[in-house]
Amino acid sequence: MNVVIYARYSSHNQQETSIEGQLKVCHEFCERNNYTVIHEYIDRAISGRTDNRPDFLQMIQDSANRNFEFVIVYQLDRFSRNRYDSAHYKNRLKKNGVRVLSARENINEDASGILMESVLEGMAEYYSAELSQKVKRGMEINASKCLCTGGNRTLGFYIDKDKKFQIDPNTSPIIKLIFEMYADGKSIVEITDYLNAQGYKTIQNKPFGKNSIRNILGNKRYIGTYTYKDTEIAGGIPRIISDELFNKVQEVLKKNKKAPARARAKEEYLLTTKLFCGYCKEMMTGFSGTGKLGKVYRYYECKGTKKHTCKKKRVKKEYIENVVIEVCRGLLTKENINRISKEISKLFENNQDTFNLKRLKKQLSENERKHRNLINAVSECDIESLRKTFYSEILELESQKEKIEEEIREEEKLHIVLTEPEIKFFLTSLKNGSADDIKYRKVLITTFINAIYLYDDKITLIFNSGDKPVTINNILLSEIEANESNNTDIEGLFIDNVALPKETV
Repeated sequence: MNVVIYARYSSHNQQETSIEGQLKVCHEFCERNNYTVIHEYIDRAISGRTDNRPDFLQMIQDSANRNFEFVIVYQLDRFSRNRYDSAHYKNRLKKNGVRVLSARENINEDASGILMESVLEGMAEYYSAELSQKVKRGMEINASKCLCTGGNRTLGFYIDKDKKFQIDPNTSPIIKLIFEMYADGKSIVEITDYLNAQGYKTIQNKPFGKNSIRNILGNKRYIGTYTYKDTEIAGGIPRIISDELFNKVQEVLKKNKKAPARARAKEEYLLTTKLFCGYCKEMMTGFSGTGKLGKVYRYYECKGTKKHTCKKKRVKKEYIENVVIEVCRGLLTKENINRISKEISKLFENNQDTFNLKRLKKQLSENERKHRNLINAVSECDIESLRKTFYSEILELESQKEKIEEEIREEEKLHIVLTEPEIKFFLTSLKNGSADDIKYRKVLITTFINAIYLYDDKITLIFNSGDKPVTINNILLSEIEANESNNTDIEGLFIDNVALPKETV
């Protein structure tokens, strides 16, 4: 059976397992299972929270050739730490007959394994988000002290050893020149051409462009105002130009400014890859439309409907996502949290030893057996030359034992073992989370939802626990269509007096 290996290493955490270590474990896993590795895909120093990974995307594309049946990863968070990306790309692989296998986590294909994998993915994203928040808080603390936060370098300043902004005598004259030329009536194009002709460079050591000039002219740091996102602290850093010159430039900018096109906000459709039409079983995908009055409407629509092979009605995005979120929240009862925590922690206990750990423990056991035999041989041997040989072998075995025990300790450090209290803490955090938080909503769906089959009058949910499907009836799912020709507004979908399942996990 042909397989490929995918390995990834994040540069922000130097304690993560090296690429070489991941490959070693993955190859050993393949050998034990008689898999033939036909290719290795490797992304170095790239975060798992993004899908902008060259080898990863190449692997997804290559799966369409159907040359391999499994993608082997060291552990699941190597594939992706982003719930949406994980679900999206696993679904693409599945369509090409390819599944993702973890070499270290020993996840079964039964219902318990599915639940275990969903909790692992949910926790990976949860704690990844938590780490992001901690980094953000650290940067905000630096910002409150008017310190450089790492990505806010500005032409005209340099950062000293205490992370404070100081005026750069070599580049600050360029800033003064730019402001003075613009205030004197020079155009941005003229300023750009002049600077580049003089060989001046931007903070990125690149030639000046129109955007870089505009950014400089509107930057309040040059009048001594420290800025970080929405934070502004007057007098937080040394000034390069006067308020009078800055204000004059702002007036000219305002006069010359053209109204920019409004950027379209990226909307996430949380149920993508999990929401299916109940009638034709095609996936339902998100789309949006704009009414006559400029209001944007967002829906999920059956692919079969788009191809005119199904008559499934559209469903309002916000409505169906809210229904699913409320169902998931309803599952987080105290009884269910206790039950899930016990079940998953038991799975971890039963699968504590990775294949590599088992191999090392077997080596240790064999070492100890030989050591005991040699000790017995020494005690029973009267020939001095043989006794010396035995002593030498004993010392060698003891040295080997120390190395094996060190490898075992290192392997145990890397091994994921979630205890019942840790899982309970995670699930309780979900119970107490905010339903309006996008990250919270993603993790809820990851943890509990395997698939959703939507009809026009009911919803069938399949949970990651592997229990029987749960159907919510008596929901009126009205057809929603934008009738732009007569300005008919698009009504929402409503849910009244629905008894959500309480004990379905």
